[in-house]
Amino acid sequence: MIGAGRVGAVIGSALRAAGHAVVGVSAVSEASVERAAMLLPGVPVLAIPDVVERAELVVIAIPDDALPVLVSGLAETGAWLPGQLLVHTSGRFGWKVLEPAVGRGAIPLALHPAMTFTGTSLDLSRLVDCCFGVSAPGPVLPIAQALVVEMGAEPVVIDEAMRGLYHAALAHGSNHLVTLVAQALDLLRAAGVDDPSRLLAPLLSASLDNALRAGDNALTGPVARGDAGTLASHLAAIRSLGERGEGTLETYRSLARATADRALASGRLAAGSAEALLAALNGDPTQ
Repeated sequence: MIGAGRVGAVIGSALRAAGHAVVGVSAVSEASVERAAMLLPGVPVLAIPDVVERAELVVIAIPDDALPVLVSGLAETGAWLPGQLLVHTSGRFGWKVLEPAVGRGAIPLALHPAMTFTGTSLDLSRLVDCCFGVSAPGPVLPIAQALVVEMGAEPVVIDEAMRGLYHAALAHGSNHLVTLVAQALDLLRAAGVDDPSRLLAPLLSASLDNALRAGDNALTGPVARGDAGTLASHLAAIRSLGERGEGTLETYRSLARATADRALASGRLAAGSAEALLAALNGDPTQ
């Protein structure tokens, strides 16, 4: 295991539980060393070249931007071994980022878990319900799929050329959801709600479930109804917070426009209603 971050330590633990012997892990920060000790007890913490030298299967779980540099740097030193299985967990890249190692005889596999990680044992149970975006050359694709199945997850094959779009979709859905929820929590606190998460949780859980099941058909609320007056009142309320609401106001406007566009395109919103909504979104804030 190269990297004992939130993802690496959990993947290492899952592979170990599946019967793989973890012979070494690299960990630099204090948090990574502690995480390795917790999730990979007894596994020696080694320098990266030593990890590579010992392993038949090397898993690289480091930040995306650092991956190409690490792979090419180790290739230049001759560290990669012929027949060595080389896995990375990056969502952004497919297997071709590993080509410098392939030139040394390594077998490239891209396995990206479509899940957010805490870096604790809690993630191990979540792996059972998640999918991995898998990319690999055709002849070795079954190896990548088998590794995912061993961890109890489901492999989903992603074309090499589509990795960027795949990762953008996941980041947009997951990371931006966090921002959206955090902004909603801020507004409720500003409205005097002491426990905003308790108020939001059932609503957001139902909305997510409905959206995953029905897509645009799950849309409810003032945009779906063409209720421009309500939309205008929302903007005024957020604007009244001054600097505290500036970021949220921009997000609300952008998402309301995107929602209106989708509702109009799918026939759920009449053209006249859409015009009224856009007028409210573009209205003079002093009015």
